[in-house]
Amino acid sequence: MYFVGPHVSISGGLENAPVNARAVGATGFGMFVKNQRQWRASKPKKSDTEAFRKSLAENGYTPACVLPHAGYLINLANPDEAKRRQSLDSLVNELEICSAVGLTMLNLHPGSSLKLISVEAACDRVADALNRALAATAGVTVVLEDTAGTGGNLGSRFEELARIIDGVEDKTRIGVCLDTMHTFGAGFDLRTREGFEQTIASFDAIVGLKYLRGMHLNDSMVDLASHRDRHESLGKGKIGWEPFLCIMRDTRFEDMPLVLETPHPEIWPDEVKTLLAAAR
Repeated sequence: MYFVGPHVSISGGLENAPVNARAVGATGFGMFVKNQRQWRASKPKKSDTEAFRKSLAENGYTPACVLPHAGYLINLANPDEAKRRQSLDSLVNELEICSAVGLTMLNLHPGSSLKLISVEAACDRVADALNRALAATAGVTVVLEDTAGTGGNLGSRFEELARIIDGVEDKTRIGVCLDTMHTFGAGFDLRTREGFEQTIASFDAIVGLKYLRGMHLNDSMVDLASHRDRHESLGKGKIGWEPFLCIMRDTRFEDMPLVLETPHPEIWPDEVKTLLAAAR
């Protein structure tokens, strides 16, 4: 089954996320587990965790359908040790929240060198921080997201993701999320079936498809290899529909969250419907 749906709002409580996903016909979805612009949040009350779990089940979802996204402030590669520690504490906080509400994955941007240290040193700092976070928690897999390579952001090259994974001790709790817009922005031409297949083959050779835990399905406002992060609605940007149709007709991408982060919520139902229809 294909778990397709947008990144939905948690306004009013985490239990509203499954409701919001079901309202647009989603079979899977993304969400935050706290305010993405804050470092920490209190652990949810038992009543809140029970409400979320109940809502998830009543709306026809399981944890496997959901790819929550970590806060944007976290930078495990930060050369400033105090700020890196703050990021590590924030990640642990989010992993604990995911565990409390029964979610099994947490999507995370790898971080940025801030152009102050080498890419290799930055990747190693991320791996070290992940080892500490995973040792302090249980049951939740960290899913690293590729990036367009803006500034000193890590993850625009598959080799960088592979280096981080190589440094993680518990390989059972590390994975990758490929964002089509980021991949395109990093220089991988997804506009044709051939280009899409070449990209996936390259990822498999360097990182390994066994680590793919989810995808973000986004078109691009900006050109190939722009190294900028500008999402567009599916089929309305520089990428076009081809790679999304490829994904929906390939069993390798079943049973993982395929999350829309497209900018126009009013057409999410149409995007979801078109994707799911392509899989039939």
